Order: sequence, then C-alpha cells, then structure tokens
Amino acid sequence: MVILMVYPAPVGLLSAAGELWMPFSDMVKYCILGMSVTLLLLALGILAWQTFMCCTQTYTTDTGQDAVNSDLLCLSERSGTTGNYSAAPSTKVEDVSTEDCRLSRCLSQASFLSESSQADGDMAVQANIEKVNGSLRLSIYHDQQQSRLMLTILQVEGLVKNSPTHSLKPFVKIRLMWTGSKRGEVESCRDKEGEGTPPALWAVLQEWQTRIVKGSCNPLFGDQFIYCLQKEKDLHHIILRMEVRDFDKFSRDEVLGEVRVSPDQLNTSYPVELHEDLQIPQKDLVGEVLLSLKLLPTSQRLEVGLLKIRTILTGVRSDAALYARISVQCNQCKLRYQKTSAVARCHVTVFNEVLMFSLPEFPLEQCKIMVSVYEIYKTKKSAKYMIGQFTITKEKSSEDKHWSLMMHSVRQPIAQWHGLLL
Repeated sequence: MVILMVYPAPVGLLSAAGELWMPFSDMVKYCILGMSVTLLLLALGILAWQTFMCCTQTYTTDTGQDAVNSDLLCLSERSGTTGNYSAAPSTKVEDVSTEDCRLSRCLSQASFLSESSQADGDMAVQANIEKVNGSLRLSIYHDQQQSRLMLTILQVEGLVKNSPTHSLKPFVKIRLMWTGSKRGEVESCRDKEGEGTPPALWAVLQEWQTRIVKGSCNPLFGDQFIYCLQKEKDLHHIILRMEVRDFDKFSRDEVLGEVRVSPDQLNTSYPVELHEDLQIPQKDLVGEVLLSLKLLPTSQRLEVGLLKIRTILTGVRSDAALYARISVQCNQCKLRYQKTSAVARCHVTVFNEVLMFSLPEFPLEQCKIMVSVYEIYKTKKSAKYMIGQFTITKEKSSEDKHWSLMMHSVRQPIAQWHGLLL
C-alpha cells in the first residue's frame, strides 16, 4: 500500500510569489489602457458607419425598384383600405380581370423603361463608333537614288477621351499595302465586283508601330520608318495605311481612326509634310477563302469545311505556313474554337479539312461563324501574324446568303467563296 504524503510549500516561496509585479511604470500602464480604449472606440465608430451605409443603400434600392409599382397600385390600394380601419374584417370578391390588368400595366411599364435604357445605350455606342476626332501629321520622302521610301510620324492632334477616368495611350500602327494592279484597275475591279470580275487583292509588305505616349491627347512621336522599294513594287502599287490606336494591356487595342496616303499622287522627290484628318477605319480585301457549311439537325451538329485560301505572294519565305482558327457562337453560347493544321503557304493554299461543332440547342435564332487566318513559320518558334478574317452571321431578322443556302439544303455541304478582310 502506497501512502501519498503532501508537504506544505516553504513560507519563503509563498512570500516571493506574492511580491511579483509587472516591470512597467504606472505611466506606461495608463498609456496602454488609453490606446486600447481608443482602438475600441474607433472600431465601434466604423461598425456604426458601415451599419448606416448598409441601411441607406438598402432603402435606396428598395425605393427604386418599387417606384413603378407604388405609383400604379396606389389608387387601387387606397380605394380598398380607406374607411375600413374601424370596421370589422370582411371578405370581398374581386374581379380577376381587374387584378390581371393592373399587374400587366406594372410589367409593361417596367419592361418599357428597361428597353428604352438599353436602346439609348446602343445608340450611344453606335455614335461613338461612327464619330472620329483628331488629325495626323506626317512626312513622306522618296529617295530615288537609293530607291527607298521614308515615312516620319510627327504628331497626332485633337484626340478625345471616351471617359473622364480613362487615360489615353495612343500610338500609330502603319501598314504598307501593295497590290498587283494599278489604282485605276483596282477601282474598276471594285465597281465590277458584282458582275463577276475577280476583285483586286492587297498584301501587307511591312508593318511598323510607333512608341506609346501615355496620357496625352496631342502626342508627339517623331518616329521614322524606311522601306527599300523593288522594281516590281513601285509607288503606283503602294498605299500607306496608318491607324491611330489606344493601347490596352488586357484586351484589344481600340482603333481611334485611320489615314490613307498614296505616295504616287504626291511629289515625294523632297520631304512633303501632310496634315490629314482621321477617318473611319475601313477594311481591305487581302484574300479569299472557300468555305463549306453543312447542317445536321438530327445530331445537332454543324460541319465547317475549310477548302482553299487564295492570297498574294510578295516574297514569302519558304517556311511560311497558314492555318485557320474557326469559332462558332450560337444563341449567345460561345463554343470552343478549333484550329486547322498548318499548310505551306502558296498562291492557293489547299486545306480540305472539316471541323465539327456540336450545337447547344435548336432552333438557331442567332449564329455567328468567325474564321481567322494566321501565318506562322515552321523552322522556328515565332509569333503568329493575322492575315485576315471574316464572319458569317445569322440574326433573327436577317442572315447571310451562304447560311440561307445551307438551310435550304440540309445534310448537304454548300461551298462558297468569302472575302478575307484586314
């Protein structure tokens, strides 16, 4: 048997424990206490302010949502409640048609307000697209002895901000376009396009880009670009296309306007300075694509076949290749895009590939097929260059001719040429 013995603690240790105290003076203790009280009051103040803001926002939202209903239902509610406070509760038979009419008025007015606001927003966006502000100052010089064309971008003037909070980051993108026909022949081809004359195609000889000037509506550049001309690519076949863009790091750059200059119409034997107003951007025909469409309604599939691509060759490298990126959007549902294989580029590049897309639902009220053609180099890893793109759209009230032919010939591929625009 084990007996536990409890010994009392020494008296000296108990007296030492009673004499323990914090190694701070009274002033430090009072300062710590004051800081704690201050932080507590600050936290309570923030809590009260957040509660007040939450109640205010809730009240404003509720009043905005119920404004239409309260105005329309106030008369009927007053007629049913006035003079009945002192009387006993009673049942009343109300006509269902009256209630239906009252609710329909509320819904119709609310929908009218939403539709009108949406229409105003669409009109504002369209007005911003159609309106172009600003001008471009540039200098052109043709050095005939060394057979080179010198372009200097001097300044962009009169740009307008889309919003007061947005800071412009303008720059100029230059494309040197070339075609195998003279200017008069190009215009005649465009006029006779409906009569079956093959349209003139353009090609991009060189692309440049100026530096980006941040936060300025009148940026100064002073960037100079030089292109060495060849015999078969004289000034009669060249046009300068300069686009003023607003740089965006997270999305596509916004095109603010463009200027087109034909060097053959100017006396460029000495430096000529021009001051041109920005115009609405236009697309150029850089190729043609033979595309086939086939609709399979039973399996809810759409077959898009890329057959041929016709472009102009202007000293293309031997390792250059083309591929297409096709995306489909049906009934506001964007499907996953698909790519074709890369094929060596030539005057007429043959693909003969069919891509199949599973459609989400029927009927197809809205559909959009976008085809983008890119150029890459097989020998080394480099960035892709867009050659051009085009779209085939089907809306509720209108649709493209190719789409109409496909709908009239279900389960049969329908091929048609489309212009490749840049």
